[in-house]
Amino acid sequence: MVSSRQPTESGLVEAAQSGDKDAFATLVAPHAPVAFRAAYLITGSAADAQDAAQEGLVKAWLALHRFRPGAPFRPWLLQIVINEARNRRRSAGRQERLALRLARAPEETVPGAEGIALAGERRARLLSAVETLREDDQLVIAARYFVGLSEAETATALSLRPGTVKSRLSRALARLREVLGETA
Repeated sequence: MVSSRQPTESGLVEAAQSGDKDAFATLVAPHAPVAFRAAYLITGSAADAQDAAQEGLVKAWLALHRFRPGAPFRPWLLQIVINEARNRRRSAGRQERLALRLARAPEETVPGAEGIALAGERRARLLSAVETLREDDQLVIAARYFVGLSEAETATALSLRPGTVKSRLSRALARLREVLGETA
């Protein structure tokens, strides 16, 4: 009898650690889009983000023996990709601000031209405001809200403690409200 059960994340990690490249490909496939978005938020370039994400996946494969069994895989992988994107950005000598791009949410209804224009204006205003913040504020906001990581995943991906994520996020959002001219 053939089993139709999907392999578990821990089973895929174990198989990949034993050298199974197909298991690794299955393991990283659902995380590849978020890895690209995270890299793009840091590099601001699709080409650089693609390179950073690919290099991060290769580094994850090579470092898989250091992955702690039972730990969540996605934040561990994103930490590697984010570090690779930071290294690429730094090595390129760019001094420009961190480029943030909001992913377009799928529209449930087709808005009219006026609705599209207003949404675009709000998005542009938010991006401009976030780009005025310090880089560590931008990263914590981007990881938590633009990439959609949980606080625990954000902590792992940015190499921070969970309490540090909460406090940085709180302060960053307060500064963002200030930039936007809103009251808390």
